[in-house]
Amino acid sequence: MYAIIKTGGKQYKVAKGDSVFVEKIEVEPGQEVTFDEVILVNDGKSTKIGTPVVEGAKVVAKVEKQGKEKKVVTFKYKPKKHSHTKYGHRQPYTKVTIESIEA
Repeated sequence: MYAIIKTGGKQYKVAKGDSVFVEKIEVEPGQEVTFDEVILVNDGKSTKIGTPVVEGAKVVAKVEKQGKEKKVVTFKYKPKKHSHTKYGHRQPYTKVTIESIEA
């Protein structure tokens, strides 16, 4: 059984027991979080596709940790002008483990 959920403006294909890195959610590690925006559910026999979401479906996950990804460095410059700018960015994430899919 698998589902496609929407969180943080992105879509993720998840199954029970999967660990997924999603956009940061303000939940403490060890707590449960419920994803209500389920776009598709497949139980192996039939597929339910939402318009836009599947009614009554939800995915329950446990928050494992909060963290930041590796640094991405951006460097802009203009040749022959002695103009340059260096930026760094670390995107925050939340690691969740899927515990159940209810449809």
